[in-house]
Amino acid sequence: MIFQNNFTVRTTGRGMTDITGRIEEIVQQSVLRTGLCHVFIQHTSASLVLCENADPAVRGDLETFMGRLVKDGDPIFRHDTEGRDDMSAHIRSILTDSSLNLPISNGSLALGTWQGVYLYEHRTSPHDRHILVTVFGK
Repeated sequence: MIFQNNFTVRTTGRGMTDITGRIEEIVQQSVLRTGLCHVFIQHTSASLVLCENADPAVRGDLETFMGRLVKDGDPIFRHDTEGRDDMSAHIRSILTDSSLNLPISNGSLALGTWQGVYLYEHRTSPHDRHILVTVFGK
């Protein structure tokens, strides 16, 4: 059986938004007991990450690392159509993930104790981000 649904997240600019609960709601709607949940973000300047959900310092440290690795407005970038953070946002999304596959067990996401799913916004301004969730199994 396959079940699909989607949702939109309004970001506040660069940073992470916990979307675990929204995905879990869709898994519950599917009524599947065992299977996989595929989560896909329909954008090229935001991404998905499976990350520590207990200590927000982990997510802050990830942003600090990304900021050091990929700088906004770096003069080596030619693509800047939408601003200084345009190309850096695309690179950040390529370095992370546009989709995740998550196990379903007993009708729920089978995440570890300290795992959460986050939408990682790479642009500095707010955006509406569209997430497609496909659940398949039995």
